[in-house]
Amino acid sequence: MVTEISRRSLLRYSAFGVGGAALFAIAGCAPGQSGGSAVTPGAGKATDFTFASWSLSEDAAKPTVEAALDSFSQGEGITIDTTAYPYNDYLNQLTLQVRGGQFAGAAQLDVAWLSALAALGKLTDLSAFASDRGYTESALGAGTLDGAQLALPWTIGAVGLIGNKELMDRAGATLTPGTIEEFEEGLRALKGIGVIPYAASTKAAQLKDIIVWMQTFGSPILDGDRAAIGDEASVKAVAWYKKLYDEGLIAPDVDRAAARTLFAQGAAALYDDAPVGKSAVVAQSPDSGLGDKMIPVARPTLAAGDTPQHVLWGHLVVVVDGDGASTAADFAQWLTSDQKQSEAYFTALGLPPTTDAALASSAVTSNTFVEAFTSSITSTAKASPLWKYPGYGQMETAIAEQVQAVLIGQSSAKDAMKTAGDAITKLL
Repeated sequence: MVTEISRRSLLRYSAFGVGGAALFAIAGCAPGQSGGSAVTPGAGKATDFTFASWSLSEDAAKPTVEAALDSFSQGEGITIDTTAYPYNDYLNQLTLQVRGGQFAGAAQLDVAWLSALAALGKLTDLSAFASDRGYTESALGAGTLDGAQLALPWTIGAVGLIGNKELMDRAGATLTPGTIEEFEEGLRALKGIGVIPYAASTKAAQLKDIIVWMQTFGSPILDGDRAAIGDEASVKAVAWYKKLYDEGLIAPDVDRAAARTLFAQGAAALYDDAPVGKSAVVAQSPDSGLGDKMIPVARPTLAAGDTPQHVLWGHLVVVVDGDGASTAADFAQWLTSDQKQSEAYFTALGLPPTTDAALASSAVTSNTFVEAFTSSITSTAKASPLWKYPGYGQMETAIAEQVQAVLIGQSSAKDAMKTAGDAITKLL
C-alpha cells in the first residue's frame, strides 16, 4: 500500500527548513557514516521490502515508477510496500522514520540530501552493486560520500541555463556567450525587445542559485574548515547580480516555479533549470512549438577559456539497513542500471539515465535537447561544496537571506557576504 503524508508548511530547498528539529539532531554527526550491514548482489532468496519515494506522490511520475515496481516484484515473486511523501516533506519524514527504526529498504533521494541521511549511520554500502554495471564516473560520484558508495545513481543531470532560441535570435543575443561580458551584452539586447532577459532566482527560497555564480567568479565557497564566502570573488559575484537586478536584466520575486511560468509564456528568454523542467514548461505554454525553441546554454565564464560552472542535479537510490535490505539493494541496482528499465524511464519522463550504454541508446541520442544539455552543461557539473555537511540547507539559507538583503538595498555585497561567511563557518 502507499502511505500518503500531508503537506506541511516547510521550506522546500533547505534541509533545515524541511523539518529542522529532525535534522538539527543529526547535524553534528560525521557525514559519510554508513553503519548498514554488508550485502552482496543476489545474496539469498528474494524477500519483501519497502520503497520510499516522492515520485510516487506526483501524478506525472507515479505510473512509471509503479510499473517498475510491478516488473521487479513480479519477476522476483515478492511484494514491495511503498511509502510516498511529497517532495517538500520528504527528507524530514524519511529522516524521522529512519531515526526511529521504522523504515528499512530502498529509498529515492535527492543528490543534495545524501550526507544528511548518511549521518544517521544506517545506510548500506553499495560498492559491490556499483561495480561492472556501466555507470558513468560522474554518476557514481554523486552517490559517493567519504569514499563509500552509499547510493546508486538513478538519474543525473545538472542545473544550467535554458534559453528561447527564437527570442535570442530576434534580439541578436549570442546562443553561446563565452564570457560574463558577452552574457551581459546579450541580456541588454533581450531587454530591448521587451522581455525579461533572464528569469534568475531572486526569491530567498531559491537564492542558493547564486552559489554557482560565486564559483564562476572564482570563489571556492569553502576554504578548509572555514567558509570562503566573503572573499573578493563572492563579493564581486553578488555585486554583479545586484547590477543585473538594478538594470532590470533580472526580475524581483522569482523562484523556479515563477521562472518556468515566465519562460512558458514567452515573457522571459533565459532561466535556470534541470532537463526535467522542460516538460513542465512545455505543458503550460500557449506556444505549441516552444519545446523546439528551448536550448541549453553553457554558463558564461569570467575569462575566456575557463570551465563553465554548473551544479549537479539528480536522484539517487539508497538502502537503509534492516528487513529486506539485500533484495532492496538488488532492486536499486536493477532500477538504476538495467538497460531496458533505464530506457523506459527516460522515454516516459525524460530523465537522463546513468549508464554509458543507456546514454548511448537511440532513445536518448534521438532527444536532441537532452543530448545538447548533457554535452554543454552536465559534462562540467559538480556537487555543491556544502552538500557534504548535514546542515548544508541552513548554510544555503544564510547565503540566500544575505543576497536578498543586497538585492533590496538593505546591505552592501561586502557586508552581506561577510555575514553569510561567518554564519557558515559556525555551522561547519
